[in-house]
Amino acid sequence: MKTINLGLVLLLISSITISAQHRGNYNEITSDISRQNILSSGNAKIYNPAVQQQINQTLYPSNVLTVDVKALQNASATTYTAIFNLSQMGPSAEKTNQLMKERIDSIKYRLNAKGITQKNIAIDVISFIPIYEVEVTKKLFSKTYTEVPKGFELQQNIHIQFTKTNQFESILEACAQSEVYNLVKVDYYIDNIQEVYKNLQDELLKLIDEKKNYYQALGFDMATYDVAIADDKYCYFPKDFYQSYQAYNSVSVEALDKNKGITTAKKQTSYYYQPLTYENYDVVINPSILEPVVQIGMNIKLVFTPKPKEKKETPKVETKIDHKYYVISPNGTIDVKELNTKK
Repeated sequence: MKTINLGLVLLLISSITISAQHRGNYNEITSDISRQNILSSGNAKIYNPAVQQQINQTLYPSNVLTVDVKALQNASATTYTAIFNLSQMGPSAEKTNQLMKERIDSIKYRLNAKGITQKNIAIDVISFIPIYEVEVTKKLFSKTYTEVPKGFELQQNIHIQFTKTNQFESILEACAQSEVYNLVKVDYYIDNIQEVYKNLQDELLKLIDEKKNYYQALGFDMATYDVAIADDKYCYFPKDFYQSYQAYNSVSVEALDKNKGITTAKKQTSYYYQPLTYENYDVVINPSILEPVVQIGMNIKLVFTPKPKEKKETPKVETKIDHKYYVISPNGTIDVKELNTKK
């Protein structure tokens, strides 16, 4: 009888589990790529043609100099605002409003215990409409259908402002205890966004000076070039960069072989945060991020073209000849006369 080393089996299982922790599910489709093929010379699969094209691109020399610099800063939000939607129905307008007020007061009470006070909460009334039902009136030879008021529906949004991301769990808990589950969105706000733009501008100016010094070292006199400029700035919030995927296995072939019935399960859609990547940026401030952040960027592009050479004008030399003639009289006197050549 063979003896199985249980410790070795557990070690192998643990190794497999640990190595899979950071891979995630959204990239499951790439698992069939052979790592051996990727490492081997001349047999690698081009799984990112854009990168391969950039590596193998051909350079074309030119006397037009281009300075194109890009900077990105990952900035944590100063404040956050979570928005929840509440819907309340009641038999009358007064009762509906009372029930809604009780739910909101319950949320405020629980949040106040967590350090989120009344000044950080705002109510936005969305709609307040009557609800109708159809009343059927039977007559001898016909039926009459009449809409009659049945109750009222009140919808409100509650805006909750907080400053730390770990407070969001308390907000979710307080809302859930008051039967509020509809999270509309979470907005991010930055108080010092002008300082962020100024910081990016300073970093780009340093890069531009380095580029110009580099061209000077290569023998280009920057004073002999005309310059044209284009610049841009932008700000992206986390809600703009959530992507979706579905992680699931296909139908089992074994079930088909055994003629068993197949019940198709609903495939859950998952979401993940995919911020801007850094390969196209010259400077990235705060590159390592743990949570979703606001991404602020700035681009500056300069094009230097040689100044046209100035044409030196050849000085005009005018030769002026004074024409004179002499008249000698019979008595021997000489008279000098000017010759008028102008017409």
